[in-house]
Amino acid sequence: MAKRARRMAQICENYRYMVTPAEIQEAAKILRSGGLVVFPTETVYGLGANALDAAAVRKIYELKGRPSSSPLIVHVASVAEARKLAAEWPEEAEQLAHDYWPGPLTLVVPKRSIIPDEVTAGLQTVGLRIPRHAVALDLLRVVDLPIAAPSANRFTQLSSTTAAHVREAFGEQTPFLLDGGASEIGLESTVIAVTKDGLEVLRPGMALVRNAISTIDEESQQAHRAPGQHKKHYSPRTRVILVNAGRLPKEGHGVYLSSAGPSSKHFPSQPMPTNAVDYAKCLYQVLHELDSKNLDWIAIEMPPKTPEWAAIRDRLTRAAY
Repeated sequence: MAKRARRMAQICENYRYMVTPAEIQEAAKILRSGGLVVFPTETVYGLGANALDAAAVRKIYELKGRPSSSPLIVHVASVAEARKLAAEWPEEAEQLAHDYWPGPLTLVVPKRSIIPDEVTAGLQTVGLRIPRHAVALDLLRVVDLPIAAPSANRFTQLSSTTAAHVREAFGEQTPFLLDGGASEIGLESTVIAVTKDGLEVLRPGMALVRNAISTIDEESQQAHRAPGQHKKHYSPRTRVILVNAGRLPKEGHGVYLSSAGPSSKHFPSQPMPTNAVDYAKCLYQVLHELDSKNLDWIAIEMPPKTPEWAAIRDRLTRAAY
C-alpha cells in the first residue's frame, strides 16, 4: 500500500495540467447524466461514459462508428473498485495490479452482472485498469463511477494523443473535452487476460509482463476478447507501406520513416527514435502530422522483432493492412 501511495503522489507531482476543478466537476456531471466526456490518460485520450449505464455506453459506439463486437476498457480509481466489478479476482490479478497500476496495463477478468453487456460485447469478462494520469484519476474520484472508454477517435483511425487530435477526429461532434496535454506513452495499454491456464497477452503494449503468452484473435464477426484486434486499426487516411532495408515505392509522393534504416535519396525522410519507448510516444503524433500533407503513401521501416518493439510492430501492421 505504501508503494502505491508513493506512486500516486509521484503522478500528481509529474502531471500538472491546466484542467480546473470546475472542469472536472462539469465532466463528472455530464457522465452522471448519461453523456460522453473525452479525458486524457498516459496512453491515449479516451472517449468515456458511465460504465454502468448501457444507454450511455451505446453512445460511444455510435459516435466512433465502432462495431459492437469490440469490447471497451473500464477505468477505475482503485484496486478495491476493480474487485467490486470482477466476479473473480485471482492472485495473479492482485499481483499485476500491485506491480503495474496505476499504469498502461488492462486486466481481463470475469465480470459481475453490474457491468452491461454493451461494455463487454456480450462476453462474460471485462477489461479493467487504473490510468496513470492526474486528470483521469481526479475525474474518476470525483465522478465516483467506473468509466468505460475506448480511444477518442473514429473507428480504425489513428488514436488521439493530444486534444487537437480529438477535435480533428470529431469536429463539431466533439464531446466535453478535458485537455491534459500530450500523452506520456502514446500507445494503447497492454491487455492481459488472467485465466485459469495462465496469463495471455490479448493486445501488446509498452508494459511487458513476464510469464505471459501472446495470442492473436483472428478477424471474425464474433466478439473480440480485447479491443484493437481488428486487422485494420490505428490507421491514418494516407496509405501506410511497411518496408525493409529502405525498399521504397518507385512511384507517387511519400515520406520515409526509419529509426535505423538508410535515408532516401529520392523521397523525404524523417528519422524516428531508436529507443522503443520514445518511438511509441511520438508515432501517432508523426502519423497525424503526415496525414495532413496530402501524401500518396507513408513508408515505415519495420523495427526489430524483439519484445520491447512488439506493441509498435502490432500497431504498424494493423495501420498498413
